[in-house]
Amino acid sequence: MLKDCNCGALSRERVGEKVTLAGWVHRRRDHGGMVFIDLRDRDGITQVVFNPRISREAYDVATSLRNEYVVQVIGEVVLRPAGTENLKLSTGEIEVTAVKAVVLNESLTPPFYINEDVEVEESLYLKNRYLYLRRPRMKDNLILRHRITKFMSDFLDAQGFIQVETPLLIKSTPEGARDYLVPSRVNQGKFYALPQSPQQLKQLLMVAGIEKYFQIARCFRDEDLRADRQPEFTQLDLEMSFVEEDDILGLMEKLLVALVREVKPEMEIVTPIPRLSYEEAMKRYGTDKPDIRFGLEIRDISDIASEVQFGIFRSAVAEGGNVKGICLPGCAGFNHHRIADLTEVAKNSGAQGLVTVALTGENLSSNEVKSVIAKHLTPAEMERILSRCGARPGDLVLIVADQPPVVNRAMDELRRYVAPLLNLIDKNLLNFVFVIDFPLLKRNSEENSWECMHHPFTAPRERDISLLDTDPGKVGGRHFDVVCNGCELGSGSIRIHTHQLQEKIFSLLGYSKEDMFERFGTLLEAMRYGAPPHGGIALGIDRLVMMIAGAETIREIIAFPKNQNAVDTMFDAPSYVSESQLDELNLRLKRAVFGDS
Repeated sequence: MLKDCNCGALSRERVGEKVTLAGWVHRRRDHGGMVFIDLRDRDGITQVVFNPRISREAYDVATSLRNEYVVQVIGEVVLRPAGTENLKLSTGEIEVTAVKAVVLNESLTPPFYINEDVEVEESLYLKNRYLYLRRPRMKDNLILRHRITKFMSDFLDAQGFIQVETPLLIKSTPEGARDYLVPSRVNQGKFYALPQSPQQLKQLLMVAGIEKYFQIARCFRDEDLRADRQPEFTQLDLEMSFVEEDDILGLMEKLLVALVREVKPEMEIVTPIPRLSYEEAMKRYGTDKPDIRFGLEIRDISDIASEVQFGIFRSAVAEGGNVKGICLPGCAGFNHHRIADLTEVAKNSGAQGLVTVALTGENLSSNEVKSVIAKHLTPAEMERILSRCGARPGDLVLIVADQPPVVNRAMDELRRYVAPLLNLIDKNLLNFVFVIDFPLLKRNSEENSWECMHHPFTAPRERDISLLDTDPGKVGGRHFDVVCNGCELGSGSIRIHTHQLQEKIFSLLGYSKEDMFERFGTLLEAMRYGAPPHGGIALGIDRLVMMIAGAETIREIIAFPKNQNAVDTMFDAPSYVSESQLDELNLRLKRAVFGDS
């Protein structure tokens, strides 16, 4: 080894020892006659002192050093002079007096600071990702990710699960986002697909009698990107036989609570993890992935709105819509610009506008209420609305009237926008919640067809199976989500395990007999051979690490992510391939991309 000690491992207990360190020059300081460098490796930072009176040779090397040079240093561990300690570093009580130094490699000047956590343009840090990962924060994120996945594996191993790898080249069975397709050279004209998840494979493992399976699975989806999405992502995938919902949720609660306490004990986690029905989540928060760290709960005032003379409210309810509001405590004094911002949030969510009611008086019945609707409502009607919203003097009420999906979306976005403005979010809190009791199906009015709320393998509630023939919209699904701080981390369900019921669901979704066996024939056939009752869940590791690390996007916790256009700017991928490669695959592009050929 070119070093016998890590930079972050030294302490006052090592004083007097001779050590050999190796790493990168984090900072260099010339103090007139002596040179100081902060030497960095993955483990931490140690200050090294080059004194020409102790070693002229080492000092001469130090004068040539620049940031990010790779250096080997041999020296003695000594205490720092009194008053010069750096308590921000674990090694801040000591330093190493160099007797020898060797430059192992020089470095060009990096395109951005590595020793300062200042903002860098995304295109620059993605292009030079190998340099950005040298930043201590990014290194810490990758170490945290490692610890999380290792804990998951160890925890599930202790619970009797076995890890089974499933193929990355599978059959295309699009049932959600678009597949990434891989052409076959050997079987020309045919394509593999990269898995959006190992869903059918893990169910087949249950048919195979594995009973408890898990995998740290790589998954691929060709979909529009955002802060918590990447075209390739990692999930904790698990499946269990002979279980019900409570068994899976109980296991996940034990795993998540133990995980957080092990890898980030300073973070607070709410236990027991609360459970919300889908209906309750939509009613109180307007979304099935609610952030419940703060209040600002939604209040439905449709019944009151239907009786008032304000036309927008009355017509919204008459047309099957809702009128809902949230109360912002102490915000009656919001200025015009702040109100305009809130209105823009509502409009960007699809709403036609936003009604605000500011309680500037001393009680709900006071005439000192600032709102465009004040002249259209009687004092009693206004008091009923404000009371329903839980408003008090000094508060501001936000109201949206529209069709239910639009109102819910606007209310959700307003809650998320306002909470940080009012300092309502505890960033040290992880508030998990299980959302349960989803409908099995939803109606696509444009296509006049049924769609799955989860996926087509989710079992309906046994008491509702008869409704599949008469009223599918009222059938409950055995589906559940794991949400943390307003971010959906994963979904799971009890699966269908009989071919008769699975074929019935496929038929409801519009699949012909021929089509369902073309796409899902292997699973349907397997179900005829004694498939056990089973269920499972997939938990997004990228999003979970992002939450625990306190990162803004999952790009901060993935080593080599793609940008918002799904492009790897470091390797310039995707890229064109040669005509000869296309010929081998018997493929031809619609438009020529190779110059004039």
